[in-house]
Amino acid sequence: MTVSEFNSCVDQYADNLYRFILKTVKDKDIAKDIVQDTYEKLWIKVSDVESTNAKSYMFTTAYRTMIDFIRREKKKEAWQDGFESIQAEDHQYKGLKQILNEAVDKLPEIQRSVVLLRDYEGYDYKEIGEITGLTESQVKVYIFRARQTLKNYLVKLEVVI
Repeated sequence: MTVSEFNSCVDQYADNLYRFILKTVKDKDIAKDIVQDTYEKLWIKVSDVESTNAKSYMFTTAYRTMIDFIRREKKKEAWQDGFESIQAEDHQYKGLKQILNEAVDKLPEIQRSVVLLRDYEGYDYKEIGEITGLTESQVKVYIFRARQTLKNYLVKLEVVI
């Protein structure tokens, strides 16, 4: 890959990569850091990566970097002796976007990632498998289970009210 092809990849995929990471980590600064790390890793391997495979390489690298970050954060939380604050329930109508985001947040990590890649970013099953390291059939199963979970969550009245 040449320098101009690298710059083209940055221009072309930066927003999609950022949105994908942000949907999972929910922190703009962390998402920016992960995207920056991804481009740094791509720059280090610029001579080894074909320009036609750059998109897949970037999403795979960003996904794995995000997983590493999440694992590190879980370890930090395990060491801390903090108590979770109990929040009072608010019985007001929530917006559709907020309800959908809450529903997606409740999914297990792998299901959330494959659903975001499929439904938000528009990747096909094969590409999602390459990004996440799963087989195509595993991707289909995870997406099916995630959609079932979302469906069951979204039909509950107490979620909306």
